[in-house]
Amino acid sequence: MTPIAPIAQTSSAPAGGAPIGDVIWGTAAATLITALVIWAATAHRAGRIRWLGRLAGFAERSSGLPGWCALPTALAAVSLIVAVFGFYWDVAKHIDTGRDPGPFGTAAHYPILVGLFGIALAGFTAIVLGVDRRVPTAIRVTRDWHAPLGGVLIFLCGGFALTGFPLDDVWHTLFGQDVTLWGPTHVLMIGGASLSTLGVWVLLAEGRRARTEVEASREPSLLRRLRGPAVAGAFLIGLSTLQGEFDYGVPQFQLVYQPILIMLAAGVGLVTARVRLGRGGALTAVAFFLALRGLLTLIIGPVIGAATLHFPLYLVEAAVVELVGLRVSSSRPLTLGAIAGLGIGTLGLAAEWGWSHVWMPLPWPGTLLPEAAILGLAAALAGAVLGGYIGRALTADDAPPQRGPAWLGPAAAVVAVACIAYPLPMDAGSATSAAVTLRNVKPPPQREVQATVRLHPADAAEGSQWLTATSWQGGGLVVDRLERVGNGVFRTTEPLPAYGQWKTLIRLENGRALRAVPVYLPADPAIPAPEVAAPQHFERSFVRDKKILQRESVGGTVWLTVPAYLLLLAIVAGWLTALTWGMRRLEGSASPSGGTPGVRPARSRRVVRPA
Repeated sequence: MTPIAPIAQTSSAPAGGAPIGDVIWGTAAATLITALVIWAATAHRAGRIRWLGRLAGFAERSSGLPGWCALPTALAAVSLIVAVFGFYWDVAKHIDTGRDPGPFGTAAHYPILVGLFGIALAGFTAIVLGVDRRVPTAIRVTRDWHAPLGGVLIFLCGGFALTGFPLDDVWHTLFGQDVTLWGPTHVLMIGGASLSTLGVWVLLAEGRRARTEVEASREPSLLRRLRGPAVAGAFLIGLSTLQGEFDYGVPQFQLVYQPILIMLAAGVGLVTARVRLGRGGALTAVAFFLALRGLLTLIIGPVIGAATLHFPLYLVEAAVVELVGLRVSSSRPLTLGAIAGLGIGTLGLAAEWGWSHVWMPLPWPGTLLPEAAILGLAAALAGAVLGGYIGRALTADDAPPQRGPAWLGPAAAVVAVACIAYPLPMDAGSATSAAVTLRNVKPPPQREVQATVRLHPADAAEGSQWLTATSWQGGGLVVDRLERVGNGVFRTTEPLPAYGQWKTLIRLENGRALRAVPVYLPADPAIPAPEVAAPQHFERSFVRDKKILQRESVGGTVWLTVPAYLLLLAIVAGWLTALTWGMRRLEGSASPSGGTPGVRPARSRRVVRPA
């Protein structure tokens, strides 16, 4: 076995929480901004300022929607675009260059922070503007102040996402940095921002119900045609964000998760789009998705020069939903969802399987069967049924809602959770080692090598989902799928960097066994961790993949870890409960005639200014 060199005296970014200077000025800035927002809210409610009402009035005249709906949705739309750009840029940056010195240590964090703040501000703005108390979904704040339901949901999602920033720094302080998309606080930020799109949809449904005929006549036809597909496409983008590690080719969980997540997103997002928008809704949602994700790929990749962002296709899944919609009316959303889910989980899954071999950095191998087929179909069915329920709530004012069995919705939610939970446990597998021979293709100091890898035992890669050489965090990304040249012998197909801050390793996944062998790792005094040198010949044992990919993570005692996870789980459960309650309230308050019996829609000028 090759000895490990001592730690070199090289500089590296901090591996824990933010420097105290960042904490001080970040807290001061957050306090100041919060104080300004609260002042503006109280001043508007007291009638001391008029500019917020004028902004809402301008948004109303421009959109044909009540100002309390038009202004917040416009702010949320801009904020979501900023946040999603920052998110994918940040993921690419961490893949290319590793961890950063703190929450304000990289430019990519700023659009995320601005976007998350904008989402929370959009919801808060809707609450401050308020609605007439006769709006059936209105939530009472005080005796003469009622907030729109969608605004409350957006504020909750944006607020939860925004709290992920300071909680993320606390998490890093306690457990070290976790350079993975699925870190607990990362999921909190991503999930909150993604599901705020559902809050936007609820707010638009409220605004459509409450607007007067005069306001409706002001709505520009182009805006009317684009608004629905844009919201549906944004919802699909949000549902797809947790696929990010697979999109870049550095997943830290089983590959079977990718088809599960794609099927779940397709089921929920496309069925909701078809039910809410009618004929062509699923296809227009995918068109928006592909246009924005394609633009992000061009900006983050060729323009900024970061790792290439890949994405699923969703076209066949959308076509399936549209074909089912030709035979099953959108007024029967649960039936539409159940039938469409079967097509998504079969034809759609097959199409994404083929697309993975065209575009994805890790094509889906046949060894994923039958697990991927079973879990993918189950996820598609569950997601499509849930999409039917969401669509039913969003369109309840257009037609009497289809009634389904009381157990159907909870069963779909349980199946979706089970599909995600089943592949979660991972281990290092049976004892395996690799004898590696390196051949220089570029000499030091910027050394690049080709590797020949002999596995022991020789059949260790049989049935594997991937066997790759991965180089990352040194200024770029290389994901090289090894080619077989003999019994248990594999060879790289492109040069691998073995110098500077690059981390180069051989990765092997056999189902639940995710493991890796380091080829070259730099010294990292901040952890601390020694250099793992790359001699011409060496033999090393495979270890759990996470130990190498997340060198900065230090774990923690059970008395610290369990409460931390329970707290984050409680936050996530709270926001999901709030969204479920919101959808039920929206549906329960609807009138199939398109309005509320006995209530004349309130003119927005009565609600954007306090009495």
